[in-house]
Amino acid sequence: MRRNVAAGVLAGCALSAAACAGSPASPSTSESPAAEAVPADLPESTTFTTIKGLPADLAASKVPDGTVVSPKSATVIYDAPDGEPRAILPASQLNSPTWVPVVETVPGWHRVMLPSRPNRSTGWIRTDGIEAARSEYAIRVALKARKLTIYKSGRARGSWRVAVGAPGTPTPVGRTFLLASLATGKAQKGSKTTPAGAVLPVGAHSATLDTFGGGPGTVAFHGWPDAKVFGRAASHGCVRVPPAALKALSSVPLGSPVLITA
Repeated sequence: MRRNVAAGVLAGCALSAAACAGSPASPSTSESPAAEAVPADLPESTTFTTIKGLPADLAASKVPDGTVVSPKSATVIYDAPDGEPRAILPASQLNSPTWVPVVETVPGWHRVMLPSRPNRSTGWIRTDGIEAARSEYAIRVALKARKLTIYKSGRARGSWRVAVGAPGTPTPVGRTFLLASLATGKAQKGSKTTPAGAVLPVGAHSATLDTFGGGPGTVAFHGWPDAKVFGRAASHGCVRVPPAALKALSSVPLGSPVLITA
């Protein structure tokens, strides 16, 4: 089931056999789990699913405040506070713990960003029975400038030229989040097209590819062995990054916000 998992979820590369890497350390937790009745017939919100009837994220250009939450067991997603249940948020995604950013809070409820299609989907979960924390990090990708910048506590910690989606397979704009951490193994010696090291999927998908490599066309950050690609629009939607950027990205906690602008 886990064979070629990295290739299956990416919209921009073909990888060999993959296994999940250790997740970046998440911030400390704050709430104790509590039981919630979970309807058996609801679909899971994952990078492999499409969930209908949930509100779209309309504040696509604003970086969230850094609040991130993690369900310790399957948690019901609603279309509004005390609304209709639409899906389940599982406790893990791609063998990494689920951490999602909060974009709105009302008493007893968090509105969170989701990893499922359509892009920029959000849903409401109860504040009981989850772990809450705060990430100091934010990742920005400027497509026209083909530049990635990592911020910590509002200050730029590093900026790099990257490769973004080609005109026919563009990298989707809007805000999303760091979903999981995967490892790909070693690239073949002399290869200029096979990435190695960490692959970091985000909670967004290609707008032009329904599938890629047998998976759902998930966008991700990953390395690329041919440095000539950086600064170009050349991928199938993923963001190809140099080694220093990949190392820095690998230390960013899961759930941290990612803002992709035109």
